[in-house]
Amino acid sequence: MDTQPHTSTGRHPGGWRSLGDLPDENLVELTRSGDMTAFEALMRRHNRRLFRVARSILRDVDAAEDAVQEAYLRAYTKLGTYKPTGKFSAWLTRVALNEALMIRRRDRTDTVSLDQINEEVASPLDPADTAAPTAEQFVEAAHARAFLEHAIDGLPENFRMVFVLRVVEGLDVRETAECLELNPNTVRTRLFRAQRQLRGDLTRRLRGESSEIFDFGAERCDRVVERVFERLSA
Repeated sequence: MDTQPHTSTGRHPGGWRSLGDLPDENLVELTRSGDMTAFEALMRRHNRRLFRVARSILRDVDAAEDAVQEAYLRAYTKLGTYKPTGKFSAWLTRVALNEALMIRRRDRTDTVSLDQINEEVASPLDPADTAAPTAEQFVEAAHARAFLEHAIDGLPENFRMVFVLRVVEGLDVRETAECLELNPNTVRTRLFRAQRQLRGDLTRRLRGESSEIFDFGAERCDRVVERVFERLSA
């Protein structure tokens, strides 16, 4: 979700808007040349997708936010050697996925690698591992959204990643496959199984609520951008 940058950063107020229509490849080249407003435009363009992907792994909003920040910092340091063999957005998504997996591996011992996730079909989570949202959470998240997010969190991880990219984020099969380094047929199969597990009526409700699921609001967007710039300047 695009939001205005804080003018306190010293960058030209609204400068990212003039860059907003440029394709990723142009923004990458500008960033390589030292144009940090171009890098800000990239972050604001991809913040929501990276956050949703990281959250699909970590199932925690704060940890997902940390993963997104680390992904941008890692991507920035690798732009000098980055060679476009596909969409930049897919490459950036893979960076965020790997950062999320590293955070989870750091915090837990019962983890698997991204390669293992792509090769194996995970078993559904034990209901005891997915605590139901509290009444307060239902109120704060407007009932239906909280229920949907909880249901998605209950999917096996490999199904959940495909579902978030295809249905929540709205990517097509080809781009989802590129992001996750999967065969398109595998994407279709996992989406079908995810939808079956969620039940048809839940999936229909999600399509009407998808813009609010795991939302990356303006405040969170600004916070990620500011923290990345603070660390880069340090």
